[in-house]
Amino acid sequence: MANPIKRTVFFISDGTGLTAEALGHSLLTQFENVVFSQIRIPFLDSIEKAQEAVHRINAQGESDGMRPIVFTTLIDTEISGIVHQADAFCMSYFETFLAPLEIELGLKSSHTVGRSHGTADSSDYKKRIESINYTLAHDDGITDRGLEEADVILVAVSRCGKTPTSLYLAMQFGLKAANFPLIPEDFDRGRLPGTLEKHRAKLFGLTIQPERLHQIREERRADSKYASLANCRYEIAEAEKMMRREGIRWLDSSTKSIEEISTTILQELNLR
Repeated sequence: MANPIKRTVFFISDGTGLTAEALGHSLLTQFENVVFSQIRIPFLDSIEKAQEAVHRINAQGESDGMRPIVFTTLIDTEISGIVHQADAFCMSYFETFLAPLEIELGLKSSHTVGRSHGTADSSDYKKRIESINYTLAHDDGITDRGLEEADVILVAVSRCGKTPTSLYLAMQFGLKAANFPLIPEDFDRGRLPGTLEKHRAKLFGLTIQPERLHQIREERRADSKYASLANCRYEIAEAEKMMRREGIRWLDSSTKSIEEISTTILQELNLR
């Protein structure tokens, strides 16, 4: 395989930059032999900041010997115009999608910065905060109290991605997600941990290839029994056996992103 190409990518926004980053990631993942160095510039809401960003982009291009790629979600046309003067390949989310949508609808958009976070979304924002607090309080089997409030309960052996998936479900979709580790004691008892039997309909399992789990655990606790390949194989085999016996739906997280895992969970458990 040829050596990977290296390119610098900027995500620029007058808000958090998360939309620009999500858009960019969805496109960049299609290019497997390119290593992207990613830089996010949020809250770019003035001409001075735009000029500073152009200087930074151009300096990076000179350092790399190749012009950067820039994804923007800038509403203000003057600020956007300044950024697009940079010596870079620029893609504007709003220019690409908003202008054609205005033509189709026969209406001009409001071009209001931060419109998606107005007062109309206050109830949704509150729900997400409540979900995040719930998820943090029910991480890694801390407690089995209040599980009747959970939208989903993830089960898996340690280091399969339970916590980041739970938090993504809470932050992105406002779902209350609890998670419990499956440990050797559970396998010896032949039972699910805590009071999970009562919430079987909410359970979803994660598994992973033993070799990948071994690699992840070695980074955390090198040369330990916990991280040994033999133990990883044992725990994965026992966890999958338990999930099959208990009728728990599950998926292999080895090569899947958190977004892919979360989308599968939403579909499998019919969550909205």
